Amino acid sequence: MTTDDLHARHVAFDWGGVFTVGTFDGRSTQNVSERTGVALDQVRASYFRHVHQLEVGAWTLPQFWTVMGQETGIILPYPEFEALYLGSIADHAPMYATLAALPSHVRVGLLSNNYPVVSDHLRRDPRFGRFDALVFSNELGHKKPSPEAFAALQQAMGVPAAQVAFVDDVQENIEAAQAAGFHGLLYHHERHADFETALAGWLRG
Repeated sequence: MTTDDLHARHVAFDWGGVFTVGTFDGRSTQNVSERTGVALDQVRASYFRHVHQLEVGAWTLPQFWTVMGQETGIILPYPEFEALYLGSIADHAPMYATLAALPSHVRVGLLSNNYPVVSDHLRRDPRFGRFDALVFSNELGHKKPSPEAFAALQQAMGVPAAQVAFVDDVQENIEAAQAAGFHGLLYHHERHADFETALAGWLRG
């Protein structure tokens, strides 16, 4: 490791609420309700009761959908649900532009509480080629804000946590990142310009 490497600064991001507008869970449950005619509160009660099983990789997405169908009475073939689920992703274009504009010497990571099928879908996105490290909770078996999640991110980044800014839209996750030694940057999509200024300042040192 060179002297420059010892002082270099890098960045890692959350996905939902950072590279998406709003929450994926909120949009996907709304879409399921509208497609099937089942009340939104009923859909969300079942969804949020079991989504942790997806986030830690304990269930497959078809298994999750089967349980939701049994609880809510929803009748929708799994392939149609999967297409609806992936179609619920609403990209936040400004953040993808920021990602693409990062200098090549900056290592870039992702730590996301995510789900089977969705994580595979994101990996296939050409824009994700800019990431040097992708850590998904459903593959790791631990989700933010657990220390294990941030330890996995540091290992995947290959640099000390103190040299990495972690970007998330949830204060609890920022606090956990800071406890793990990262520099925290709380994000809100309506203040993207302020974020870019803060990130540029961090990267300059």
